[in-house]
Amino acid sequence: MPSQKTATGERALRIAVIGAGASGILSGIKLREAGIADVVIYEKADRPGGTWRENHYPGLSCDVPSHVYRYSFEPNPDWSRLFSPGPEIQNYLEAMVRKYGLDEVIRYDREVVRCEWDGARWEVELSDGEVDHADVVIAATGVLHHPRTPEIEGLERFEGACFHSARWDDSTVLDGKRVGIIGNGSTGVQITTAVSGRASHLSLFQRTAQWVLPQENPVYSEEEKARFRDDRELCQHLYRELNKSFITNFSHAVVDAESEGIAMVETACRAHLDEKVADPELKAKLTPDYRAGCKRLVVAGGFYEALQRSDTELVTEDIESVEATGVRTRDGRLHPLDVLVLATGFQTHQFIRPTKVIGRDGIRLDDAWAESNRTYLSVSVPQFPNFFMLVGPYSPVGNFSLIGVAETQLSYVMQLIEVLRDGRARQVAARADATERFFAEMVEATKGTIWASGCKSWYIDKSGVPASWPWDYDRFESMMATPDLKDFELL
Repeated sequence: MPSQKTATGERALRIAVIGAGASGILSGIKLREAGIADVVIYEKADRPGGTWRENHYPGLSCDVPSHVYRYSFEPNPDWSRLFSPGPEIQNYLEAMVRKYGLDEVIRYDREVVRCEWDGARWEVELSDGEVDHADVVIAATGVLHHPRTPEIEGLERFEGACFHSARWDDSTVLDGKRVGIIGNGSTGVQITTAVSGRASHLSLFQRTAQWVLPQENPVYSEEEKARFRDDRELCQHLYRELNKSFITNFSHAVVDAESEGIAMVETACRAHLDEKVADPELKAKLTPDYRAGCKRLVVAGGFYEALQRSDTELVTEDIESVEATGVRTRDGRLHPLDVLVLATGFQTHQFIRPTKVIGRDGIRLDDAWAESNRTYLSVSVPQFPNFFMLVGPYSPVGNFSLIGVAETQLSYVMQLIEVLRDGRARQVAARADATERFFAEMVEATKGTIWASGCKSWYIDKSGVPASWPWDYDRFESMMATPDLKDFELL
C-alpha cells in the first residue's frame, strides 16, 4: 500500500530498523522525536542491547570511558567506574528503551531474513514467515555479533564445557576447574584477568602477542555520582572533555602511522611490558613483532600480573588439535582442561548479512559486495534505495566511540529521510560514481594509517583494505554534517 500524506502535507513513511542494539535504540528515539510515528524495530533476540547483550563473560568492560560511551543527550550519573563493566552498559541501554517507550515498537525474537525492493517499497521477511513492508530500512546491525569459531581439528570431540565467549554459558563452574582460553585479544585478556586465581589452572593459548596499553580504572565515589545527578551540565562537561581527550590522544594518532601520538602509544605499551614483566623469556613471548595500534589495541590493567601467577600459563606453541580431555599443542603436549573458551572474535565484515538484501533490478548485496563492502560514506549503497546503514562498512570502528559514530551517521541519514518526507524524492540511493570516488579516496588514505603498517587484524577486509575510517575526527564530522545531494540518485 503506498504511503499516505500527513495533515501537514508530509509523506507518512513506515521505517523498519533492523537491530535493537545501541544504534537501533538511537534510531527509534530520534525517528519518533522527528514525528515519524510508523516505526518498527526488529530484533532477533528476546531483549535489546546488541553486543552488550551477546557478551556477558567474566571481566567484560568497555575500553572507551563511560561518560563518552553513552548517548550525548542522555548522561548517566551512576557509572561505577571510569571504564564501565559490560552489565552497566546493558542496563543503560535497557533503561533507554523503557524511558522512550521503545518496547511499543521493538518486536523481539523477529530476525529479518530478507529485504527486497519491490520497485516502490521494501518487502521485509521475518524468520517466522511474516512479511512486512517499509518505505525505508535502517540496518543497525552492528559489527561484533557474528562469532568466529576457529577451525581446529577435533574441537567437537572435547568432552568438557566448550563455548564462544559471546555465547557464554553461565551454568559452567569455573572455580577450581582447569580452564583454557583460545585467543588473547581484548576479550581473552579480560577473561584471563578475571578468571586467573579462580581456576585451579588457566592456560591462555596465544597465537599472536598483543600490545597492552595500561589502564587505570578508578571508582566514582558516591559523592561524585551525587554531583553528577545534581548537575547535568557537569556530566556534559565531562563528556566533552573526555571526548576531546580521546580524539586528541588516540583517534588522530591511529590515522597517521608516523604521528607523534602513535609513537607515544607504543612507548607507553613498551614501558608497561617492561615494568610488569621481568622474566626475559616471558617478555619475549609477550612482545609483538608489529607496531602498536596495527591490531585493535588492548586496553587493560592487571593482565600481566594475572599471567605471572603460578596457576596461570601462557601457551605460545601452536595448537595441533583438540581432544576429549584437552588441547594438544604441536610439541606433543596435552593440556588437560575441564572448560574451553573460544575468545576468537567475530566475523567483522558481515554487517547485515546473512540477511539477504535485494535491491533495484534484483541486484543482491552479496553480489554488490563480492569484492569489497563498498559504500558511500558508510551509509548508502548504489542500487539500494532508501536503505541506510549505521556503523556500516568503513565506519570509524577503530578510532571513535561507536555510539558517537552512530549519532553522527543517523543525523546524516535523517536528512536523507527528510528528502523523502517532504516529497523531493521517493527514492534515495548513493550514485555509483560518487561511491567509487569515495572508495578510491578512502583506500588511498588507509595506506598512511597504523592499520596498514604490517599485521593481520580484524580490520583488514578480504580485499586487503583496513575497513575503518582513515581520516581524522574533524573530517568525519565535516563530511557527515550535510548530505551533498549531487552524490545521490533522487527518483
